[in-house]
Amino acid sequence: WGNGTVRALIPANLAGSRADVNPDEVAGVIWKYFTELGSNAKDTVDQLQQTEISKQLNTLLKSNLQSVSAYAEDLQERLVPFAVELQGRLAQDSQRLKEQIRRELQELQAKLAPYADEVHQQIGTNIRQLQAKMSPYAEELRSQVDRSAGELRRALEPYAAELRERLQDNAESIQASLSPYADRLQQQIDGGVESLKERLSPMADELKAQVEQSVAELRRGLSPYAQEVQDGLNRQLESLTLQMERATEELRTRLATSSEELRAQLSPLARELREAASGDAESLRQRLAPLAQQLEQRVGQTLEAFRQQAAPFGETFGKQLVQRLEEMRGKLDSGAAGVEDHLELLEKEVREQVAAFLSTVPPPQN
Repeated sequence: WGNGTVRALIPANLAGSRADVNPDEVAGVIWKYFTELGSNAKDTVDQLQQTEISKQLNTLLKSNLQSVSAYAEDLQERLVPFAVELQGRLAQDSQRLKEQIRRELQELQAKLAPYADEVHQQIGTNIRQLQAKMSPYAEELRSQVDRSAGELRRALEPYAAELRERLQDNAESIQASLSPYADRLQQQIDGGVESLKERLSPMADELKAQVEQSVAELRRGLSPYAQEVQDGLNRQLESLTLQMERATEELRTRLATSSEELRAQLSPLARELREAASGDAESLRQRLAPLAQQLEQRVGQTLEAFRQQAAPFGETFGKQLVQRLEEMRGKLDSGAAGVEDHLELLEKEVREQVAAFLSTVPPPQN
């Protein structure tokens, strides 16, 4: 239920303007207030719902719809009451869903009890298969991180040598050439980071496909034992799918965040060079000499830190998925549902309802 799915619910004729309003962000505002305020006194919640949800949604719409203000006002007038009403129904729906999942899981566990060993074995087989599938991906991710970090390091190495050479020139010549040099360094850093992201991003999609395949295999493996309780089994598998999809999106985010952090740590090198160029020509060599000495070392340390941080992401992701399967096996053994079961499905309902609502709001009049 990522952005792609949600956007697919929005009619094509609204794409130009509506694409700026991300249903996931709107749902996120509503969901945040439900989870944060759920334990507070009801009157406090009612008060905060009206003001805070309204304020948050208004901020969101203003930042995304600057170009179509009349449409933004119309959408705001419709969206805030819808959001507050939806928020009001959440507590009721939450309790209903919690009870439903508890009953389903107890019934499912009772029906599966005669086949407990087979079910246990089936999930165990699925875990081993998933581990076998994840292992090459974890290895591939590790080698892509290593390769990309190595390539960027080699691409930046000549800049340190070039800077040391420049220090032999006269001060005016150094000063004149320093800004273009800093620009080239920044472009090399940006290009290297973008190349890194392009390499790592498709891996999350491949992993997502493998995860979907694993859940489909588990469904096939368990279906003979759960003929009379398919709804309960489907609910558990849907919850498992949501958890695994979330883990995949977290992996995608972590890879993108690490790449941007790498850019943020390397970019000050170019900035420091620009700042050195803006000072007086006389003390230029004094300012540049330490930079020329440190450039290679700082690049090396930064890239090594990135490599050590990002390389194990694949293994961590694989462990997360195995943990989800172990938790599901525990639920089928005990018949006890966790609080996250119903919350995940409730959040999914919220996102679907927000997307459906946004698709019914008339497009802005040109």
